[in-house]
Amino acid sequence: MGLALLTNNEIIQVLWFLLPGFVAAALYYFLISYPNPKPNEFGQVIHALVFTTIGQTVWIIAERLSPIGNEWGIPISVTGAAASAIILVGVSNNDLAHRLFRRLQFTKGSSYPVWYSTFSRNADCYVVLHLTHNRQLYGWPSEWPANPDDGHIRIAEGEWLDESRARLTAESAQDRASIPTFLIPTKEVEMVEFIHPEPTDRKE
Repeated sequence: MGLALLTNNEIIQVLWFLLPGFVAAALYYFLISYPNPKPNEFGQVIHALVFTTIGQTVWIIAERLSPIGNEWGIPISVTGAAASAIILVGVSNNDLAHRLFRRLQFTKGSSYPVWYSTFSRNADCYVVLHLTHNRQLYGWPSEWPANPDDGHIRIAEGEWLDESRARLTAESAQDRASIPTFLIPTKEVEMVEFIHPEPTDRKE
């Protein structure tokens, strides 16, 4: 039965029932750290129903364990749904599920897009950014965007390289506090080269 056939009171009841799911879904979309195609309206309702089901399950368990569960039904349901969303965000943002299945040889995929995944899997590496106009920048990638077509890469301990790959700021090896931090638009990056740090290098 469509919403058009429901009375105002019934619509309010449906929305009230789905409230935990909508709160949890909104929390999930807000906390996820990489771009995830947002589903259409039907998909969002499905997500809300899933989170609502989890919240309702928590409510039922709370009712069985304590009389207060019936009096605080909606808050308990919202809390349960929101907690499940936060757990799912943690699993997704840290690639936990795919990491487990990679170890079990079930997949070689990742929870992240390729750009985000490559930076994450090489989190202990310095990088050389090959930029437009034949420029090369060496440094520590402290932040990077989830989408390579939009945003900036923040490079700490940045040093420009010449054509022979020699660092143009050699004195910085003795005074790393003076090494500048660069904010590079990803649109200027033609290639990213990951380099394992030397024993004397320090990462932030």
